[in-house]
Amino acid sequence: MRETGATDEGHACEVVVAGDRPDELERVEAAGGRVINWNGYRVLGVLATSRSIGDYYLKPFVSAEPEVRVVERTDKDEFLILASDGLWDVVSNEVACKIARNCLNGRAASMFPESVSGSSAADAAALLAELAVSRGSRDNISVVVVELRRLKSRAA
Repeated sequence: MRETGATDEGHACEVVVAGDRPDELERVEAAGGRVINWNGYRVLGVLATSRSIGDYYLKPFVSAEPEVRVVERTDKDEFLILASDGLWDVVSNEVACKIARNCLNGRAASMFPESVSGSSAADAAALLAELAVSRGSRDNISVVVVELRRLKSRAA
């Protein structure tokens, strides 16, 4: 799962990927597991994340204990995109932020009225999920967009 918040340039904060963080690698190995680089780092060569609610067969190497961070927001923060690898494997942070911003401010609906029906956070999430599918994502695709402040409509 990765979260990206958007100001003018966007900001990304990747959350708990199996082999990318030494502390998570140590935690998995201390529990008796291994992280194997098989098309990316994976716990026991299977799961690309070291924290998960499901995947009980990988316990105790994969933890259901959430990692919590507190990030101070600013007045420039526009929205958050919380999404799984199914999106991030095929869409960059910058592209995701640009698409969400264009959807939330109404520009996407005016440019593509046949495929974008509105300008809500749900519409932005659906558009990002559709983009991931169209780009051939082969992983689970979950996308949530949280609007932090209403963007001014530029559709007119």
